[in-house]
Amino acid sequence: MTPPDGSQLAHYDYELPPDLIAQYPAARRDESRLLVLDGGGGLHHLRFADILGLFEPGDVLVVNESRVLPARLLGRKPTGAPSEVLLIRPADTEDPYVWEALVRPGSKLKPGRVVLVAEDLSVEILDSAPGSGRRVRLVTELEVEDALERHGHMPLPPYLGREDEPLDRDRYQTVYAREPGSVAAPTAGLHFTSEVLEALNAKGVTQAAVTLHVGMGTFRPVDADDIAAHEMHEEWYHVPAETADLVNVARAEGRRVWAVGTTSVRTLESAVDAGGRVRAGAGDTSLFIRPPFDFRVVDCMLTNFHLPRSTLLMLVAAFAGYERMTDAYGEAIREGYRFYSYGDAMAVVRKRTPIPR
Repeated sequence: MTPPDGSQLAHYDYELPPDLIAQYPAARRDESRLLVLDGGGGLHHLRFADILGLFEPGDVLVVNESRVLPARLLGRKPTGAPSEVLLIRPADTEDPYVWEALVRPGSKLKPGRVVLVAEDLSVEILDSAPGSGRRVRLVTELEVEDALERHGHMPLPPYLGREDEPLDRDRYQTVYAREPGSVAAPTAGLHFTSEVLEALNAKGVTQAAVTLHVGMGTFRPVDADDIAAHEMHEEWYHVPAETADLVNVARAEGRRVWAVGTTSVRTLESAVDAGGRVRAGAGDTSLFIRPPFDFRVVDCMLTNFHLPRSTLLMLVAAFAGYERMTDAYGEAIREGYRFYSYGDAMAVVRKRTPIPR
């Protein structure tokens, strides 16, 4: 019998005891646990606060500065029936009030219907959008961000099994989040504190930023048995010129590039050109990273533990190697690690692969 190679959807099934799903974050961000897969295939158990020991002076740490929008709007139809609108991304570059969204109940919220959120905010359903979505218009005299801050809820993943709470406004956001636009947190970054980042800086680790606004494409279920047939939805990203320069120089000099989270990995690997250099700029990416994949930029990755059958888990398998990934997840379950968005972290360290300048 041919051993699993990570090419089939069934290869990404695993059993997780429900009590290992973290419903709340650790008391302190850096108190979470850290499972380390080293370049030689070993597994090590640390606390995230001990991550400093994994870095070398000259390493570049790339983070995703996207900020989660409180994009979940709870309201009612004029009949009084409860309704929900989850804003995904702006649909019109010239009108900031028109968005792509998911709605519930979808069968009832057809074009022309209205969801009343508050006295100063309602949502008009304009027409259908791909993937069972809708184009909607926010009807308000407020600026969009002000309306969302006043009336929106943090879009927590449904597997948490609870409504958002005041603590989520802070903890479902990285300490370096700057650019609003995501509908889910780039969760690998949730473990960093200002103190950890300052300690890394003092050690000679350079922090660089990219932006990828997490949309529903990241979480769209994979339906194809052969995962190569899956298509990702596009997500917007931006690589500043300073970040491209820092990464390219580090690669040329044989220094390591760390990516915080699958979003940073996808951004960097989407921006690399045929010559192996990261190009500054903005655009949309639908890059689906799965085994086998030739990583051309990233040497080390920090990530959380992801859902079965998810594209995020497939990216980790491509980076770590399918067998190493499954071994690591088995070890994490045996050792009682906390899983998913508010769970613990994993560091995957690969050999350096510098490229010539």
